[in-house]
Amino acid sequence: MKKEIISTKKAPGAVGPYSQAVKVGNFLFTSGQIPLVPETGELISDDIKKATERCLENIKAIFQEAGTCFENVIKTTVYVKNMSDFTDVNEVYAKYFQKDMPARSCVEVKLPKDALVEIEVIALID
Repeated sequence: MKKEIISTKKAPGAVGPYSQAVKVGNFLFTSGQIPLVPETGELISDDIKKATERCLENIKAIFQEAGTCFENVIKTTVYVKNMSDFTDVNEVYAKYFQKDMPARSCVEVKLPKDALVEIEVIALID
């Protein structure tokens, strides 16, 4: 199988030596998305709900470029700066994943740019 790099200007560019996403066969692997606004590079750092939504909107933009959607997500990993934000993250997350939930891990870590949250996914491409 050949790998294909997926990139869009509708999501923030990589802040290091990695790709926004990689397609291999019918699978899409995204890099972790932090709450950067693609148009301005601004980091949403004052509201966990807005930050979570920005991460998921960045993923949505990558999905549009790759030809997939949230319904095709198999696995997510959610990284949070503070586990005390878990309930608020879940509230926003549930708006994007409404049925046939993917597998998920959630861990508390120190994130790039001191972000509040980072989300990565593995999805199928139809």
